[in-house]
Amino acid sequence: MSAPDMGGTVVIKWGGGLITEKSQLCTINQTVVDSLADVCSKSDKRLVIVHGAGSYGHLKSKEFRLAEGNIESLDQDSAVSEVRSDMLKLNGIVLESLRNKGIDARSYPPHTWANGVGATFKGKLPLHDGVTVVYGDVVDDTSTDFGILSGDDLMYRYATEIPGVERAIFAIGEVDGILRVPPSRASSEDLIEVWSPDMEFEGEHASAIDVTGGIGLKAQRGAMIAEKGIDVIIVNGEYPQRVLDAIHGKSVVGTKIVSGNC
Repeated sequence: MSAPDMGGTVVIKWGGGLITEKSQLCTINQTVVDSLADVCSKSDKRLVIVHGAGSYGHLKSKEFRLAEGNIESLDQDSAVSEVRSDMLKLNGIVLESLRNKGIDARSYPPHTWANGVGATFKGKLPLHDGVTVVYGDVVDDTSTDFGILSGDDLMYRYATEIPGVERAIFAIGEVDGILRVPPSRASSEDLIEVWSPDMEFEGEHASAIDVTGGIGLKAQRGAMIAEKGIDVIIVNGEYPQRVLDAIHGKSVVGTKIVSGNC
C-alpha cells in the first residue's frame, strides 16, 4: 500500500450547516470546529479553508433578501453590516480554534477584497504562507450594490486558480455525500459514490434558511473543479478521520465528483 502523497495544496470547505446549528441564530458547533482544526494540525498539506455561514449569515440574509441586492422598499443597510459583523465573529471562532492547535492561520474577509457574486466575482485571491481562511460573505457588487458571495464559488476559484492544488474537499454535516433521495428518506444504499453532472439526484434544499444554493451548488461547482483535472470529494465532516484521509488522498466514504466528460 503506497504512502499518502506529501506536500501540495488542498482546498477544503467547512460547510455552514456543519460548523453551526443552522436553524439557531449565531450558534456555533464548537465540537465540530475543534475536531476539524485538529484534523488540519495533523496534515502536512498547504491548506486553504473556506467556511460557510450557517446560522451566522443565512438567517438574516434570508430575512432581508440580501442575495437579491439592493431593494428600495427594504432597509437593508443595517442587515448588511450585521451579517458582516456576525461573519467576522464566526470567522474569529474558526481562527481561534486553528491557532489553539498551533496552526499559523490568517483570514481574509471577502467584503474587504472581493466584488460581485457567482463564479466570476472580481478580486485577487489572497493567500497566506500558512493556512489561508476565507468564507461566504456579503460583498459589494457594482450592479446591485451588494450580494452574497457563496463559499462554493470561493472554492471553485481557489481550487482552479492557485498553483499546486491537488484536491478540493466539501465537508458537510449530517450526510455522507450526495444522496439519490433526500436525507429524510435515504438509507446507506442511497449514497452516490461517484457523481457527474449527467446524473440526477433529489436534493433537499433548506430554502427557508439557505440563500446560496445548498447541495446543488456544491455539486455544480465541484464538477467545474473536476473539469480542470482536480480531485473533488464530498465527505461527512462529523467524521474527522474521513476528512483527514480525504485531505491525504486516501479512499473514504463519500461522493467523488467527476466532470461530465469523464
